[in-house]
Amino acid sequence: MDAFSEILSGVKLNGALFFSAEFSAPWCFSSPASNALAPLLAPGAPHLVIYHFVIDGAAFVQLPDGQSIELGPGDIVVLPHGDPHVMTSAPGVAAASLNAAILSKIKARDLRPMQDGGGGESARYVCGYMSCDPFLSRPILGGLPPVFKVNIRTDRSGLWLENSILHLVEEAASGRVGSDAMLAKLSEALFVDTLRRYVASLPAQQIGWLAGARDPIVGKSLGLLHSRIAHPWTIAELADEVGISRTALVERFTRYLSEPPMTYLTRWRLQLAARSLENTPRGVAEIGAEVGYESEAAFSRAFKREFGQPPGRYRLNHKSSCNRDAKVTPQHAGL
Repeated sequence: MDAFSEILSGVKLNGALFFSAEFSAPWCFSSPASNALAPLLAPGAPHLVIYHFVIDGAAFVQLPDGQSIELGPGDIVVLPHGDPHVMTSAPGVAAASLNAAILSKIKARDLRPMQDGGGGESARYVCGYMSCDPFLSRPILGGLPPVFKVNIRTDRSGLWLENSILHLVEEAASGRVGSDAMLAKLSEALFVDTLRRYVASLPAQQIGWLAGARDPIVGKSLGLLHSRIAHPWTIAELADEVGISRTALVERFTRYLSEPPMTYLTRWRLQLAARSLENTPRGVAEIGAEVGYESEAAFSRAFKREFGQPPGRYRLNHKSSCNRDAKVTPQHAGL
């Protein structure tokens, strides 16, 4: 399994479409940060990734820092860190009274297209979200900008996804049994497809986890490390598995991730252990063994070096909800 798929398989993605609209210009609405939307869309979700898919027409997404992205048919704009934003027919249009009406439709789980606006050029789009654990998703989310877009009308797989989603949106609006569940699965597929397209579009000189996962050598190394986290890896064995010399592997891995493979593996193991300490009642020795430590003493020493306190004290200081609303930002991308 490749590194990208390995991370996603452990994230437990859950998503859905939650809004459908046909607006005529001028129109504008503002969206709060995703942690404010989570209680309404997905109660208990630790993090929401919001996205908007433009079917017809044009739109703009604007962030509080002034960044603006123009959208056209087939574009999906993703806000991976859940930033508040404004979606509008054109820059400079003031947010109107649409927000209250949109909120009412979301509360009612009503996917029938909302029609509104000033009577000008029309735009049709759907909005969705993906909930995930921001910690387990950190390698991917941490490498993403506040907002990005891709177009899914560039190949047959994207067109199939689009047609399937539009068909199911119609079914959901008509109340047909099972359409919501199918929409949720397609929403997840759309999100993963969007991420894959974004990674494929990264420039050749790009560094970081996402670019590393795309590299044939570093990506294979990451996939092996993440899929066999408790294995007693050595740099010699890993280099042999990927078919490159130890020196070349360390140099290439470090160029993308700013640290050698074994350092990366140790940090990720301890981060996984910390998450287990926060969220499960399992014993320290069991958690240590799960991430590759043969003895509780060895695990405790390594954990204290990384976090400044032993596992037991860390558990007492970190309740399961302590990072529930934490926002993953590029500054927190390091494992």
